[in-house]
Amino acid sequence: MASSQEKISVYNLADLKNTTDDAIPNYLNSLHFTQSHRLTDVRLALGYSALALAAACFAWDHHLGFAATTHLTACAVALYTVLNGALTAWMLFAERGAVYEGSAPGPGAGGQGERVRIATATPRRNVPVYEMVVEVVGRDGARTTARVSRGFAEWFDGAGRFVAAPFQEVLASAVPVIGRADPKRAVVKVEGEDAAAAYTPEMLDMLARASAAGSAAETATPSGNGGAKRGGRRRKA
Repeated sequence: MASSQEKISVYNLADLKNTTDDAIPNYLNSLHFTQSHRLTDVRLALGYSALALAAACFAWDHHLGFAATTHLTACAVALYTVLNGALTAWMLFAERGAVYEGSAPGPGAGGQGERVRIATATPRRNVPVYEMVVEVVGRDGARTTARVSRGFAEWFDGAGRFVAAPFQEVLASAVPVIGRADPKRAVVKVEGEDAAAAYTPEMLDMLARASAAGSAAETATPSGNGGAKRGGRRRKA
């Protein structure tokens, strides 16, 4: 997807971050990266276990009465505390703000290359700066870390629409494994200049309008082709 037609408030830092976070797996999966859902699966397992325990506690208290289930309720409260503590620890020490884990495409059919982990944050309150920590583990076990800090204005236009191309260029230019998978987006760094150009709101508006016009042209009915519609498939960001 070259740009999103959904608009968000450019003054809402949480919306800016969440929209950008959602674009990362869309972009990398479109490059044939293989996403791992391990972190999410463990979080869901812990959360649903705690919820099931609370529901069971309510059910036996409702049917048997509080006095008859005092010991069960005490055990359930203790176990619920353990589960929530484990969930909190998992989010703080295992996830560490990660929004993506996966593997780059490797040589051969179905081969897997480097493992990629991307954690994001907006550390400064009311400052529209997006920070990414990208950890790459090579097939030989070597680990490299890239830190990227950019303003949201580089890939959101003035109306609050997400424009994918500038954001993809930031990732492809800062992380070599992504740049190799999408060389068209990788911007060669010139000495004394930033790796990716700073996009002004006017430039982003032009990109968004061009994307919308391109989408309309792809779905338009050609005159003289018997009314047959011709559609184009676009890679999602």
